[in-house]
Amino acid sequence: MIHRKPPYPYATLILAAVAALSACTDGSKKAETERLLAEREKELAELRQLAELDRREMENQYADFAHQYDEMKRGVKDDSLVARLNREQQRAERLLGEIRKLKNEKSADAAEIIRLKKELETVRAVLRDYVRQVDSLQQRNIALTTERDAARADAERTRQENTGLAERNQQLNEKVEIAAQLNATGIVLTPLKKNSKPASKSKDIKSFSLAFTITRNVTAKTGNKTVYVRLLKPNQSVLGVAGSFRYENRTLECSAQKTIEYTGQEQRVQLYIPTAEFLGGGKYTAHIFCDGQLIGTGSVTMEK
Repeated sequence: MIHRKPPYPYATLILAAVAALSACTDGSKKAETERLLAEREKELAELRQLAELDRREMENQYADFAHQYDEMKRGVKDDSLVARLNREQQRAERLLGEIRKLKNEKSADAAEIIRLKKELETVRAVLRDYVRQVDSLQQRNIALTTERDAARADAERTRQENTGLAERNQQLNEKVEIAAQLNATGIVLTPLKKNSKPASKSKDIKSFSLAFTITRNVTAKTGNKTVYVRLLKPNQSVLGVAGSFRYENRTLECSAQKTIEYTGQEQRVQLYIPTAEFLGGGKYTAHIFCDGQLIGTGSVTMEK
């Protein structure tokens, strides 16, 4: 059974605002309370929408993983490998069922989404390994088939090999596309004072430093890639606006962006996010995006 926690802190804030509004008799105070309540409701709605986007993205990927395992089994005759593929397919289907359960909830549970995201990385890594294993097995089978059919007419054999190779490459490209998503780890979000030293209180913050590692991924496309960072304040509004990007057919504002040259190997990235506004205490969260995907999240909690 999944034990759900309140997904975000705004539900409590909204209930408190409603109680204050009911008890308020002064007209100006009541209007201000109504305004604050409307702002909290808007912020909570936006946060729920982002959570739903995360849930839908994971649902699609878990469904694709389960489908890929089913396709791989059709071309495998090794009973031991088929049994392992069955177990991994059942695991993907179980996690798909868990993420679909969140669909009927009023708001997606943040802890569950984070847990399922971590599970997603594990499933993706296992899938990459099986894609390579099955592809290697298919290549050996093709070689054996070629040897067996060596006596056949050269023209017919060549036509069959070319057709089989084209189809296999197309299937492999479709499988690798999902396995090629980048992943950010070792995320460190550091608030800085004017002298670039770490700030211990929110009132001293003049900028943020965000450092993280993009992990090695030999299946990902190499070349220039733009990394976008969306830094959310404790009230879940975006800190600073340095551009925008597309995510799940939606345009989102970003706090910073940086173009890197990705070679497929592990790479450390660092960005700085300046701020000219007074910041309050609470949790600051950085969401990292690349290639239209959310690849990592980091946070830091500050005192006033």
